[in-house]
Order: sequence, then structure tokens, then C-alpha cells
Amino acid sequence: MKKGFLILTCISVFNVFSQKKTTEKAKDTLKTEVVEVVTTYNPKIADANKITINPSINLLEKTKKQPLKYTIFSIPVASTFIPKSGVIKGIDVGVREKIYGNFVAVGFGNYTSPYFETFLHKKTDFQSEFGLSAKHNASYENIENTVLNSDFSNSEMSLFYKQDARYFDWKVSVNSERNHYNWYGIDQNYISNSITRFINERQEYNFFNAIGEMDFLDAYVDKSSLSFSYFNDDFNSKEILIGLNTDLDIPTSFLRDNLKIGTRVEYLNGSFGSNYAITNVLNYNFFTVRIAPEYNITYKDFAIKLGAKIFTSFDGENSITNFLAYPDMKIQKALLKEYLQFFGGISGDLKTNSYKDFVDENPFVSPTMFITQTAERFNAFVGFNGVLNNTISYTISASFKNEQDKPLFIKNNSKSDGTTTFSNGIVLRGYEYGNSFGVVYDDVKTTSIFAELNYEFSKRLNFETHIQFDNYTTSHQNEAWNLPKIQANFMAKYKIEKWYATSTLLFVGNRKDIIYTDIFPSTTSTTQSIPSFLDINLNGGYHFNDKFTAFLKVNNILNSNYQRFANFEVQGFQLLAGVTYKFDF
Repeated sequence: MKKGFLILTCISVFNVFSQKKTTEKAKDTLKTEVVEVVTTYNPKIADANKITINPSINLLEKTKKQPLKYTIFSIPVASTFIPKSGVIKGIDVGVREKIYGNFVAVGFGNYTSPYFETFLHKKTDFQSEFGLSAKHNASYENIENTVLNSDFSNSEMSLFYKQDARYFDWKVSVNSERNHYNWYGIDQNYISNSITRFINERQEYNFFNAIGEMDFLDAYVDKSSLSFSYFNDDFNSKEILIGLNTDLDIPTSFLRDNLKIGTRVEYLNGSFGSNYAITNVLNYNFFTVRIAPEYNITYKDFAIKLGAKIFTSFDGENSITNFLAYPDMKIQKALLKEYLQFFGGISGDLKTNSYKDFVDENPFVSPTMFITQTAERFNAFVGFNGVLNNTISYTISASFKNEQDKPLFIKNNSKSDGTTTFSNGIVLRGYEYGNSFGVVYDDVKTTSIFAELNYEFSKRLNFETHIQFDNYTTSHQNEAWNLPKIQANFMAKYKIEKWYATSTLLFVGNRKDIIYTDIFPSTTSTTQSIPSFLDINLNGGYHFNDKFTAFLKVNNILNSNYQRFANFEVQGFQLLAGVTYKFDF
């Protein structure tokens, strides 16, 4: 209406002005003529139309999320990794010429080893996605020279659903695992063959996990997740872990960048049917809250992280409450642009150990362990990294770490004298013949030196090598049981047209464990050395086309009978061959 009124006003003024001007011009002509124009105006209101464009709402300045700035610290983590052997790892299907969203891989190898893996997913028209993944690998043939069953099987399955919403994305997933192992590592020089047929060496582990995740697009809450896990075995061992993680991203008026705060609330509850002495049930439960504020600064050639980790932990079984606080600070400085950079820092942490974690690292543990938390009181590190000639990258670092109650795997003492399956009139269980491991805790100081070198020889060939030296100082134990002082690996990757190949060499130095001189409950023992080993593996294949790939994986090429843990020899030469089919729905 306002617009129409304005138009009418302009027309009227224009008409008046025009008439006046015409009259003035007429005075200068010989003929005077007056022209009067009369017209009618019928205003009409147009039909209303629905507005199809949503309004754009500008948030107040104080509610706007500040732009995120990331600073990456390339800092190696000291590792105590001991590789699992005898277990076929995931198959590298090589470089895909075309990306497909789904695949199925099947294979078979010696030691009667079937292999299956698949990933299936589907995107909908409503910004959602759902999928399934499954994997199974096993070996049903015993290792040479073992008198007990040494087969194994690993199965896992996952389902997920993901939805992209206007203000946040969310995802729910469920995961399950079922793993079978055997305590086959008896001392054959000590345990008589006449009684091995009465030993039930089998163990089953079951794991279930449900996770809900939310990723907020523009809010103070950056990410949040809630998880529930359940773990058990064949010996009435049970464990529940509940965790709530929330990451906050808070803009501040007095700081240039956002303040980040990571939070975690964790509850662990578990029990074992008995301890190794079979005197009582072992229960454990911990409630832990962690708050980790963090502020990152980038100034000229400096990248600085200022943070802390604050813990409140309650040991429900022993009614003990701990308040702990550790720094979490890192600095990185470019000395010669990308050629040479310095980094260093200091941090600490509190880790809640779990039965599931111990099994993942050593599946031959006994279901009789004492569970507690490990406090990393101090972890200081310095180092250098950079690139040379755009083809060589390197990292050199040193660290010193002080841990309280660090878990160490140690062999359990046998309850059998080698000629009987009974102890105090009770039938021995499958893990009570000196063929399983327990956990002892000690305050351990670790000095580490780490070096990494990557060399991209060409687009088709590149090399990668790591080496780490560790020196352990224990407070109560004679040795840092089953921890190597040196670890090294070398990897070479080659790709040409439709062929690809990856070769790895792994070296692990000698480790220490215990030899008992008398049966349980005696603790009299000596130290045994577990020899170092070199494991050479090869993985390769051929792409017939974008969808079909044939693969070949060879482990332990040297056919070495080395031991991962005392008396647990690994499979010798292992070969697995199969095909992969990739597709879209």
C-alpha cells in the first residue's frame, strides 16, 4: 500500500508540473490552447503469495562461534607394543582406481585359516546413512610342537546409523566381538604328556558396545558421546564400562582464540570368580571425572599449547578418593622453516586399566587379576622433526616418564607338579599349569629414544622405518617383565599400474620373565630371557579391474618359531590368498 501511494503521488506531481510547464510555453506561441487530461485510477491489491524463502537470522555477536584454529603437534608416543602373531591382520586391498562404498573379501590360508570381511553402507535422500561391517578370521590347525590346542578365532560385527540434522549431526552404533584362544603355552619339559589330555585350555571372550555420538555445528558444545560396554569370559568374569565424553569450545572476550575444555565421566565395574589362590572373589569399581582445559596460541613461528588435566577418582572397592592434577603443555618452534622444527612438552595422565585392555594386549592372561588405575605422574619429551628435499621426513625425540602402578605381565606359577591335575583335592583349571599370565604393578621410570625416517623414493616406491630404545627402572620388581628394550620396524610400499606390494620387517628385542623353582604357592624363582625375534611379512595383490582384486598375504617368511610370551610359540610360515569385490548399491 505504501508503495502504491508513493507512485500515485509522483504521478500527480508530475502531471501538475507538466501542466504548469505547458501553460508557460503557450504564452510564447501565437495560438493558445488548453489541454485538460482527465483519467480515473482504480487501485487493486494483488493476490497474496506464500513466501518460500526462509528468513536469515543473524545471531548476536556474543553468540557467534569463533573461527577454529588448529595447531598440530607432531609428537611421537612412546610405545611398549608387542605384536600379535599368528593372527591374520586386515587385508590391504591396494589403491583403488575408483572409489566404491562397499566391498566383500574372502580368503583361505594354511593352518586351515578362513578369512572373511565386508563393509556395506547406504546413503538415503534424507541426509542419513546406515551400514554394516563384519570380519572373521581363524586358524583351526595347531602350531607345530604344541601338545595342547593352539587354534584361535576372531569374529566382530558392527552396525551404525548416521543422521545429518540442521544444528547437529548424530550417530548411533553397536559393536560386538567373540574371540576364542587357548592357554597352550605349557612347559613340556615339566608337564607330563600323560596328563595334558585332561587339561581344558579353552577360553572365550565376548564383547558388546553401544555408542551414541553428537557433533554440534555451531554451539559451545563441540562434540559429545555416550558409550556402554560389556565384557565377559567363560569363567564368570564380568566387566561394565560406561563413559560420557563432552568437548566444549568456548569463545572468550579476553583471549584471541577459543578455550577448549575436554571432559570425561567414566564408571568401571567388574569382577572375577576368584583370585589365583582361589581364596576370594575379586571385585573392582572406579568412578572417575576428568576435566582438561586447553588453550592454543600461534605466534610467528611458535605453536604453544597451554593445558592441564584434572582428575577426581573414587575407588569404590577400597573407599579411596584421589584428586590429581597434571600439566599438559606443548611447544613447537620452526628453526629452519619446514626443514627443522623443535618440539617439547610435559604432561601427565590417569588411566583406568580394564580386563578388556589386558586381554587385547595379551589374550593369555588368567581371569584372576587385580585391577587398579595407573597414574602417569610425569612425562617430559623433546625432539626435532622436519623434511629434507621434499622426499625425506624425519623425527628424533627423547622422553622421560614416571608411572605409578604400571601393569606388567608376569607368568603364573603352576599348581601342578607335572604329574597330577589336582591341587588340594580340587581339579585344576586350564590356566593353572604355568600356562597363563597375571599382572603385577610397580612404579616404573622409563627413558626413551625414538627415531623415525620416511623416504619417498618415487610415486611408486616409498620407505618408512622406526626404532625405539627404552630403559626401565623399577621400584620393587627385578625387571620390567615382558617389556623389550628395543623395537624396530621397516616398511616398503610399491605400486605400479595394477600391481601393489607392501613388505614389513619387525624386530623386537629380548624380554624377561620368571621361572619358578617350585609349585604354587611358592614364589621362589629365577629370571628367564625370552629371545629377540625378526618377523618378515609380505602383502601384495593384483587389480583385475576397478571391482576385482586378488590378494596374497605372507607372514613369518623366515618360518621362525619365536615366542611372543614365554612358552607361547607363534605359527610358522603363514600364507593367505583371496579376492576382493567392490561395488555400489
